[in-house]
Amino acid sequence: MHTNALLHEKSPYLRQHAHNPVEWLPWGDQAFDKARRENKPIFLSIGYSTCHWCHVMAHESFENEQVAEVLNRNFVPVKVDREERPDVDRVYMLFVQASTGSGGWPMSVWLTPDRKPFYGGTYFPPDSRYGRPGFVDVLQHLAQAWKQERERIEESGARVVEQLREMAASAKEAQTPQRELFEAGFQQFRRIYDSQWGGFGGAPKFPRPAVLNYTLRCCAVNQNAEAMEMVTETLRGMALGGMHDQLGGGFHRYSVDERWFVPHFEKMLYDQSQLAIAYLEASQVAKDRDFAEVARDIFAYVSRDLTGQEGGFYSAEDADSPDPENPEHSGEGAFYIWRQSEIEQLLGPEDAALFCRRYGVEPNGNVEMDPHNEFTGRNILYEAVSIEELAQQSRLPVDELKARLERAKQRLFEARSKRPRPHLDRKVLTSWNSLMISALAKGYVVLREKQYLDAAERATRFLLEVMYDAKTGQLLRRFCDGEAAIPGFLDDYAFFAQALLDLFEANSNVEYLRLAVDLAGRGLARFEDTAEGGFFSTVEESPDLVLRMKEDYDGAEPSGNSIATDVLLRLAAITGDLSYRDRAEKALFAFAPKLRAQPTMAPQMAVALGRWLTEPEQIIVRFDENSEEVNRILEPFRTRFAPYSLVAGISDAAAKDLEPVAPFLAQLKRNGRITLYECRNFVCELPKTIA
Repeated sequence: MHTNALLHEKSPYLRQHAHNPVEWLPWGDQAFDKARRENKPIFLSIGYSTCHWCHVMAHESFENEQVAEVLNRNFVPVKVDREERPDVDRVYMLFVQASTGSGGWPMSVWLTPDRKPFYGGTYFPPDSRYGRPGFVDVLQHLAQAWKQERERIEESGARVVEQLREMAASAKEAQTPQRELFEAGFQQFRRIYDSQWGGFGGAPKFPRPAVLNYTLRCCAVNQNAEAMEMVTETLRGMALGGMHDQLGGGFHRYSVDERWFVPHFEKMLYDQSQLAIAYLEASQVAKDRDFAEVARDIFAYVSRDLTGQEGGFYSAEDADSPDPENPEHSGEGAFYIWRQSEIEQLLGPEDAALFCRRYGVEPNGNVEMDPHNEFTGRNILYEAVSIEELAQQSRLPVDELKARLERAKQRLFEARSKRPRPHLDRKVLTSWNSLMISALAKGYVVLREKQYLDAAERATRFLLEVMYDAKTGQLLRRFCDGEAAIPGFLDDYAFFAQALLDLFEANSNVEYLRLAVDLAGRGLARFEDTAEGGFFSTVEESPDLVLRMKEDYDGAEPSGNSIATDVLLRLAAITGDLSYRDRAEKALFAFAPKLRAQPTMAPQMAVALGRWLTEPEQIIVRFDENSEEVNRILEPFRTRFAPYSLVAGISDAAAKDLEPVAPFLAQLKRNGRITLYECRNFVCELPKTIA
């Protein structure tokens, strides 16, 4: 069996390629030195362990002896896990998108020995097909060009880096953001909203939670009923569709069709966390318990399948299920789909008939558009009819029908659990874990279920003990297989600071506020552009990068800049330290031209802008000892949707601890056992003594 240098790496993605005949090296000096020494270009392949087309290209090309021979002879092959090194991924993705008009993974880029890109793309088939050039043909062409035209290629690479630097730099002078800038994104999203199925744009449909987050705030700020409908109908459509795992909970990555029916079956931690928040906030806005149930469903999935023994959360589950001995349960989505005959055998005729009507199961399968014949004769479960409709059709009481369907789901879930599972990526990433901590803290605040707070605090303890050095303020990005490594990037610091603030608001533990202040002070300072405003994704000392970038696109994950800006505004509203607001303003002024030119690119930055435009509200309940009475007083403030408000209960002991970090909150005195303060921009109404 072949082995290469990736065998010694911790990344599950890199280890997936450790037995390729390709002589892979990890990103680093060893690869760069070899390229210079042997006068060869670098072939850079970037992906992640649950990426379907990464698997396809690996099987077709990287496991092929003949392809590997061409690659090894002419290039220095380098593998990068984009989830470990998003900084490397961003630089070369910018190049691929600029040069080809699109991007994705696997990403394939050819570099000069000093890491300057000169050719790139995404997936290449082994030979020419799908309108794409064959991988071997590309390798041979580029190898010949390097030998004959090296000087021209190196000059081209140098020009490319300069062009990328110009693209990454602030294109326009800073502008003062106005309220109309906050509204601009809504009008753009309104134009592309799908009023039939929910969501924005056509197929394939991605959830992109930052858009939902922003649109809900349009609803809150402007009492915009249309904005509320856009969000609730999108979330309702997603929950009903096959993109929602109807048996096991959680959401798949995206829908290949416009009606949320046929998913790409991969499951990502960052989707679960952000969608949980979207459903919780929608439950607050619409007063709809069904949305809260979907959030509970997500938390149950994460707790069961994505939580490690140490309390951290794993990164993802693959779409593919490998089972060479049983093709029925092998391939993309095989773990999740069903033949009607399987369901009838497990449930019996009566319950099977009810279940099949409820979840759209058909004798010959329910997927009409199946170009790769992956679903022939099988069914993707989705909510085809409502409980009420089915109760009427079957002449059963609603409660009895619900109980029978729940038993049926449990039986099928147990049977499914015996199938070969998709690959689980056990990497624990600080940024993605922080998003999940925020979701669980929100779950505790809205649903008042202590298990969510316990899970959030357990994950936080893990990050603080394993990934954070309190003496230096250094935060690490990745934990895997017993090793914490890779200095954190902007999103790690910003997302963790946000999570700590969410925990402080959930349980008023001042230690979380202190840590958030520390991360903002010492952490974000490592990335801040003090001259132009905003934040770089990496620290200044990054010698293996040809470019230092400011990430500003709120895509599947929010950008570090959007979250860092919002964190600073929240800190200003909690601590009263207006230097945080000054730094946030500088970032907003720097990104205002981008928001004006392309408002749909940065909806999470628009969320921060909404906070900047809104006077901060502080709802504080002061008490001597926590009690159900305190929770009862806080309840109406916690259940309403007020995204730019601070709601906290503060005990006498906490008030004392708050003095060094939040003197305004600390000086709100208790009169009697319980006192309520309602303040706006640090000016309070007369306190109400409750008891």
